[in-house]
Formats: sequence, structure tokens, C-alpha cells
Amino acid sequence: MTVPASPPARSGRWRPALIAAAAILSLLAATLTGATPAAASPAVQYTNPLVNQRADAHIVKHTDGYYYFTATVPEYDRIVLRRATTIQGLSTAPETVIWRRHTSGIMGAHIWAPEIHFIDGKWYVYFAAGATNDIWAIRMYVLEGTGANPLTASWAEKGQIRTSWETFALDASTFVTNGVRYLVWAQAEPGIDTNSNLYIARMSNPWTITGTPTRIAVPTLAWERRGGVEVNEGPAVIQRNGRVFLTYSASATDANYCLGLLTASATSNLLSASSWTKTPDPVFVSNAGTGQYGPGHNSFTTSEDGQSDILVYHDRNYPTINGDPLKDPNRRTRVQKLYWNADGTPDFGIPVPDGATPVRLKSANYPDRFVRHWEYRARTEAAVKPLADSQFRLVPGLAGGGTVSLESTNFPGYYLRHSNFEGWVRRDDGTAAFRSDASFTRRPGLTGSGTVSFESVNYPGRYLRHYDNLIYVQAVSTATDRADATFILE
Repeated sequence: MTVPASPPARSGRWRPALIAAAAILSLLAATLTGATPAAASPAVQYTNPLVNQRADAHIVKHTDGYYYFTATVPEYDRIVLRRATTIQGLSTAPETVIWRRHTSGIMGAHIWAPEIHFIDGKWYVYFAAGATNDIWAIRMYVLEGTGANPLTASWAEKGQIRTSWETFALDASTFVTNGVRYLVWAQAEPGIDTNSNLYIARMSNPWTITGTPTRIAVPTLAWERRGGVEVNEGPAVIQRNGRVFLTYSASATDANYCLGLLTASATSNLLSASSWTKTPDPVFVSNAGTGQYGPGHNSFTTSEDGQSDILVYHDRNYPTINGDPLKDPNRRTRVQKLYWNADGTPDFGIPVPDGATPVRLKSANYPDRFVRHWEYRARTEAAVKPLADSQFRLVPGLAGGGTVSLESTNFPGYYLRHSNFEGWVRRDDGTAAFRSDASFTRRPGLTGSGTVSFESVNYPGRYLRHYDNLIYVQAVSTATDRADATFILE
């Protein structure tokens, strides 16, 4: 067959028309909801897993320039802290034990899910614990730390957080909206036949709630009740675009574990259950393709440059657990970028593969469009769904020699390659031809600073570029060509 030297003439294909319509509808939805579409932010690069054998991870970025990390240890016997100036640095940072369980009585068993917060000049750690005489008498407790560095602070027990019932209660978290501090947590309520529901209350100080708690979620949906338990737990809050987004974990703590989402307007009465809307489907679930199972009990932090939101969570890299999941020590702390839809809502995507976190290739001259695969053909598109179709890992080039390859996130082992100069996402077949077709030399962007271009290894002078919304590998000569071959990593 004849290989074209340049792409076909531009035409009004039906697919681009649908893309444009989708983009318009997305922007219209943002307008109607009063949300400001979130601007793209620079790429972040981390390596997963971040910390092995640490579950229920909580990472906070403090004003002193450090990230602080705490999590459940598999022995369930102590509270640990790490700090580093980068998120990745937490992986190897020394770990300090700031508190150990009591040898008798309350706070003597099942030390779970610590969170660290800085409130009014002091550090506070919220955690759950059982008792030596009843390990399932799980209640919420608070430590108060005095000192600039929580790893060396003086810690005092502030006691139990008292709620309306003396029942199974855990996963306390706190946040402030419109100057009011709230506590959210999970608890078993008398008269409701579930393992735990979600509640919110105002706080009078960092260890005391005030007023009557409000129940805001009950595990009524099928995906919240899998594995023989009916669970809403592990609430975490992120506030953006005029709304309060509350994630929570549901179902058994094996491969069934997943994240759900509640949403409320930041100007609403957060103590009214009617202010909260539950998303009908889970927002973050196991993914066999990427080898990640039971993602849950998350927290949120921000990237080092402050421009990206980072999702922190735990999972396992195998689906089957022998025996009690709570006795399996291999939940790992993981991080990945949290993206935002044009309507101002979060897009969690999928748990990405282990190793380097992926990026998106945003068109430099059509900044609402990203490179994606659609039926394995590479193209640019706005408002990409599912998100993972537009995520690629920049990995060492299959052809070696300092090159790079772009591996699909949701199809690991598939790479962006050119075939007859058309861009496709295909499985590595192990041939030298494939390795060359799927390898590129990363170059400074042909137009604009802070951009990137990808030059073909086996056809020097030809670059990845978009044309009529499709991806090709072509020579570039005009200003338009160069702009079409320039991308921003997001």
C-alpha cells in the first residue's frame, strides 16, 4: 500500500462534531451549576506504592514546608508519623512512634485510622481504638501535640469524642467551612441494622462535638453492602468550586472495598441531611487491568507546587485474601493526581498501575483537548470519558537509547505507536519494529515554553501531532504543524 506523506485533507467528520457538542454541553453544565471549570495543572510524578504495609493513610501539607504522614500499622498497636519536603520523600522518611496503645483498658486494642490536623496552633491526632477487655468496643479518641514539629511534640490524651450513643464509632475527620469547624465520622446507630453510617456535627473544640449529630449517609446501595457487611466509613473532605465533596469507603475491606461520594453546596446547611447528595455509583473501584484491588479509606493533599490535588488511598495488589482481611498486612499507601471535570466535580479515574504515575497530553493549541485512545485509534478530544483513556505513563523507551514510550494506563502493556504514520494504542508484540514504532525522543516543545514534543525514533524529523482530531507521526514545517505537534503534560 502507499504510505501517505501527510494526513488526509481536513474534513467535517461526524466524530469531531460529537466531540465539539460534548465540549459545549460540558461548559453549559458548568455554567448552569455556577461552577468555574477547573484549569489544567502541571503534571506530577510519583512512584507507587508510596509506603508498603500502611493503610488508612493521611497526608497533610503544612505551612512549614513539610508533608506529614500517618497511617494504620498492621500490628494495630501504635501511631506513627513521618515527614518530608516532598510526597515521594515520605516513602523513605524515618518513622517516629508518637504514641502506643494502653496495656489495659480503653485504647488498648485495634489502633486504627489516625489523622493529623493542625488547629489553632496545636497538633491533633484523631484515631479509633478498642479496649483490652473488648477489642470491638471501638471508639474515637484524640491526642493533642504541643510543639512546632509533631514528631518531637509533647503529646497528651484528650480522651474520647462523645457522641449521642456509646456504640461502635471510628474514622473521625475534621474540616472548616465558612468559619465553622465540623467533625465527620462513622458509627453504628441503635435501631439501624448496618455496620456503620456517616454523621456530621459542629465542634466546640478539637475534641468535643456540640449539638445533635446529623446522619448524612446509610449504606443502602448494593455496592455499599458487598462482602457481608453494610458499611459507610472513612469520610474525607475536599472543598472546591463552591461545593463540599465528601468521599467515603464502602463494603468489606477486601477487593469489594471502594469509594463513594457525597456532595453539598458550601453555602448550604451542612447539618441538614437534605443538603447532601449521594452519587449513585462508586467513584473509585478495584481494577483488574491495573492490578489494584480494594481502593479506599482515602485522604487528600496537594502537590509540591500547590497546583494539583492529590488522592491518597490504600489498596492491595491481589484480589484474593486468605482468612480475615484485617489480618492481612499488605494494604499499601498510594497516591495519584485527582482531576476535575468542566462542571467542577472531581474525576477520580481508576487506581493507576504500580510504578510511575501517568500524565495526560494536552494539546498546546487546543487546550481543551487531550490525546486519548478510542477503539485503539489515538486522537485528541475534549471532556474525555473515561479519564483513563487519556492517561499515559512515560516509561523508558522500548527501543532504548534514552528514548521514551507512552504506555496506556488502563491497558498496561499497550503503547502509543505509529503504524503507516497513524497513531494507535497497541499491545507490545515483542518485535523490533514495534519497539521502534512505539519509541520517541522527548524534545522541548516546538512552540512555547513548558511544552513537550515527541520525535519518532525510526523516522527522525517526524513528530507526534494531531490533525483533524486524529494523531499522526508527520514531518512539521509550518507554524501550524509545529503547534499541532506540541503538548503540555498535565
